[in-house]
Amino acid sequence: MPFVSYQITPVDPAAHYFDVSITIDHPDRRGQVVSLPAWIPGSYLIRDFSRHIHQLTARTGRTELAIKKIDNHTWQIAPCSRRLTLSYRVYAWDLSVRCAHLDQTHGFFNGTSVFLKVHGRETQPCLVSIEPGATTRNWRVYTSLKRARRGGQTTAPHRFGLYEAPNYDALVDHPVEMGTPHVETFTVCGAKHEMVFTGVLPNVDFKRIARDTAKICETQIRFFEPQTHRAPFLDSADQYVFMTYVTGKDYGGLEHRASTALVASRQDLPVVGNDERSEGYTGFLGLVSHEYFHTWNVKRIKPQAFVPYDLSRPNLTSLLWIFEGFTSYYDDLMLLRAGVVDEPEYLRLLAKTITSVHRGPGRHRQTVADSSFDAWNRYYRQDESSVNNIVSYYTKGSLVALALDLSIRNATGNRKSLDNVMRLMWDRYGRRFYTARQRGVQEDEFATLLRQATGVDLQTFIEKATESTDDLPLAALLAKQGVALSWQAERRAPGIGAVMRATASGEPGLAQVLEGGAAHAAGLSAGDILLAMDGLRIEVGNWEKLLSRCQAGQQVTLHYFRRDELRSTTLTLQAPANDQCSLNRSSAG
Repeated sequence: MPFVSYQITPVDPAAHYFDVSITIDHPDRRGQVVSLPAWIPGSYLIRDFSRHIHQLTARTGRTELAIKKIDNHTWQIAPCSRRLTLSYRVYAWDLSVRCAHLDQTHGFFNGTSVFLKVHGRETQPCLVSIEPGATTRNWRVYTSLKRARRGGQTTAPHRFGLYEAPNYDALVDHPVEMGTPHVETFTVCGAKHEMVFTGVLPNVDFKRIARDTAKICETQIRFFEPQTHRAPFLDSADQYVFMTYVTGKDYGGLEHRASTALVASRQDLPVVGNDERSEGYTGFLGLVSHEYFHTWNVKRIKPQAFVPYDLSRPNLTSLLWIFEGFTSYYDDLMLLRAGVVDEPEYLRLLAKTITSVHRGPGRHRQTVADSSFDAWNRYYRQDESSVNNIVSYYTKGSLVALALDLSIRNATGNRKSLDNVMRLMWDRYGRRFYTARQRGVQEDEFATLLRQATGVDLQTFIEKATESTDDLPLAALLAKQGVALSWQAERRAPGIGAVMRATASGEPGLAQVLEGGAAHAAGLSAGDILLAMDGLRIEVGNWEKLLSRCQAGQQVTLHYFRRDELRSTTLTLQAPANDQCSLNRSSAG
């Protein structure tokens, strides 16, 4: 079968440009159509990556062909019968896990941002030549793409050269990092893993990170494959690659079939000589665990709506509470099972999630199924009112997973659990996913899967948990496992029912106003800048001190700016809410 051949070069790091070319030996005689994905799997928002493509040209031999733009991300080339070559430039200045980034220190790209799809050739193998630019010849290449063998030679590990993918879908699911990063490697269950760190990295304890990550990876492989201990990505790659860009304050990740792209805060990584585990480092390990768990749950076990992906439009499903929420439940649980955190720390992490969901008024207005379906235009397009109107399918979904796990354990005397459901879904949907027999989980199928895996009928419970806005009965479920759930106030001082956050200029601005709270009743809105309370100046640093001198029920006068207009209002301070969850092993447990 002929290849579709790509070439990509970091041609101008200072201006942030990759040059890309595509060679098509047998173009569509009616006029070859090409397109760039409008979104990237795992990040459910139309992003129009095509806006970064410039100077697209088409040639056959020495003849330049006309190009017609069909829509925002699709082009049609004038008909030709001979080899067709497309050339274009990609602007890469998005330092996130979703797009592409290039400067003098490194290059990174997702295939969805740089490689045009050749319509009619989607299932053909792809050959990719990753070439060095004039100023980047000392860089190395890190990717889970397979190194290609041509002319009796295989591209050397981490070198510029030829790589291959079995089809376009695979091509865009193996991101590439290039540069001179710090690299750690480890092998668990016979599978090689690389950890690639890019950025300014003073005194980071990379060995510790690799040790902890190895425990997490081994635990998850053994979880899904208790007999064979075989890593799932070995069906498509020789190793798994963690690509981490380290910055001053960022956090995030995006899963792929044999790798993940991460952005982490420098302050969250451990330093050599300090063995304490900070909250930030635990959060980083939770992110690592989350993205690695996706190797099974969402990359191979998928909702039917993602089989296959249509990257030209939103792919709507009401099941993200399973594919993101369950992953969010297991990410911290795997830290516990791997021995990275102990039980008291795990309970603190779980309590933090319960607190987060409980504090959002939006949980009373949006179901977790609707949150999943509306991810494209609500969760990924949040504004200042979102806290009042939406619930996260990540966090609420993780609590649904907790409730289901507890319900199964309580009903079976701990002989069965949600683990059995995950393994059944892996057996039924995950193992053969990248084959012609691929299937996904149907929208109304999960309750049946749970019953088949555990013998427990939770149909009514699942419907109520996912299709209503009722709070989950976590306290009662946890109590049967010997864990006590209690609520207390996080602070003693009264409050105003709003979230203050310093503006870019350091002013005390209101980021969110909770409906039904004191600020709402007083007519305050998100974006207002607080100036003074009872004649005393408000600053971000003294706000809590001012409140601590007051009592709940006390009326105060607030002066504030709304845009450039000076206003004032009378506000009645509200008592601190008992909205912080605490979980503790009960004496009976």
